[in-house]
Amino acid sequence: MNPRLDRLQSYPFQKLAALLEGAKPNPARRPIALHIGEPKHPTPEFIKRALADNLAGLASYPATLGTPELRAAIATWLQQRYGIPAIDPATQVIPVNGSREALFAIAQAVIDTTKPDPIVVCPNPFYQIYEGAALLAGARPVYLNNLAARDYAFDWNELPADVWERTQLIYVCSPANPTGHVMTLADWKALFALSDRYGFVVAADECYSEIHFDEANPPLGALQAAHQLGRDGYPRLIVFSSLSKRSNVPGMRSGFVAGDAELLKTYLLYRTYQGCAMSPSVSAASTAAWQDEAHVVENRRLYREKFDTALDILGTSIDVQRPDAAFYLWAHTPLPDPEFTRRLYETQSVSVLPGSYLARNAHGANPGTDRVRIALVASTEECAEAARRIREFVTRL
Repeated sequence: MNPRLDRLQSYPFQKLAALLEGAKPNPARRPIALHIGEPKHPTPEFIKRALADNLAGLASYPATLGTPELRAAIATWLQQRYGIPAIDPATQVIPVNGSREALFAIAQAVIDTTKPDPIVVCPNPFYQIYEGAALLAGARPVYLNNLAARDYAFDWNELPADVWERTQLIYVCSPANPTGHVMTLADWKALFALSDRYGFVVAADECYSEIHFDEANPPLGALQAAHQLGRDGYPRLIVFSSLSKRSNVPGMRSGFVAGDAELLKTYLLYRTYQGCAMSPSVSAASTAAWQDEAHVVENRRLYREKFDTALDILGTSIDVQRPDAAFYLWAHTPLPDPEFTRRLYETQSVSVLPGSYLARNAHGANPGTDRVRIALVASTEECAEAARRIREFVTRL
C-alpha cells in the first residue's frame, strides 16, 4: 500500500460519528442535522429536465475537455459574473466532476517531488481535501491561521521566507469554509506578489461564491481581482467552482476549473490519465444551469431568510455573527466544542460539527477550538427550530 495513506487523518464526519457513538438523542425532539454542508433546497425543474432530455449521452464516451457548449457557457458566466475580459473556452476552462475532484487532482499535477521538502500552504480551518491532496502528492502541508481577532483574514507574514521558498501550491477558499470570510483586493494583491516572488501556484476554491447576502455586492473573485490588478492571462492562478451550492445539484457532481492556460494544459494532461471526464448528460444539464441566474437569486433569498431568522432567534445567547458569505455560522461555544456538540445532540437532537475537527494545531493554536460549524442547509422552519433549541441549551448551561 502507498505509505502516504498512513498520513491521512480521519475525515471530520468520521470523528463526529466517533464522538456521538453511544449518545442517545432526546426522543422528544425530532433530529435536525446541521453538521454537513449539503444543500437541501430542491433542484430546479429545468435542470432535471435538461438532464432527462439528454440521457442519450450515456451512450457516448465523454471528452476529457468537456463539451464545447458547456465550456462556452462557463466562459460567458465568468465574464458576466466578474466583469472580466472574455475567457477562452478552449484553453482557459475545463469542466470537472465537482470541485472536490479537481481540488485534489491539482496537487498531484503541480507538486514536484524532485525538489526538497515541497510545501502546500493551507488555510486553517480548512476543507480537509487540501491537506489530503498535499500529503498524497508527496508534499508537506503548512497552515495559515484564520483567526476571529483579525476577522479571519490571512496574515501572510505568519510564514517565514524559507517556507514560502519551498511552497509550490497554496489553497485559498473565498468565501471561506467555515468562517465565510471573503478576501479583499488587498489580500489578493499581497498573495499575488508572493506568488510572483516565489513561483507557487494559487488554487482558489470558490464553491461558495454564489451564496451571499447583497445582490448588488457579490463576493470578489480571484480572476476578477487578478484582472483589476492588471494580471493578464492569470499567471499561476487556477479557480475552482461548482454548481452544487449555486444550483442545488450536489449529486450531479459538476464544476469547473479556469485560469492560467499553461497551467490548465498540464492539468488536462493529468486529468486525461485520471479518467474523470464529465458525462454528456450531466454536461447538458450543467450548460442549462450556468445559463440561468433566476434560480440562483431565489436560492440566495432562501439563505438570507434562514440567516435572518436564525440570528434573530439566537440573539446574544451565543457568540455568533453573520458571515460575509456562504451558508455557515461559525459560533463560539461556552464549552469545549466536542463537549458542546455531544451534549447539544443528546439534549436537543441537533447535530453540528466541532470546529477543532476542521483545523490543525499551528502557530500555537487550533483556530477551531471552542467553535462549532452550523450549516444552515435545512428548511427555514427547521433552522428556526434548531436555533430555538440551541438558545435553550446555551441558556440552561
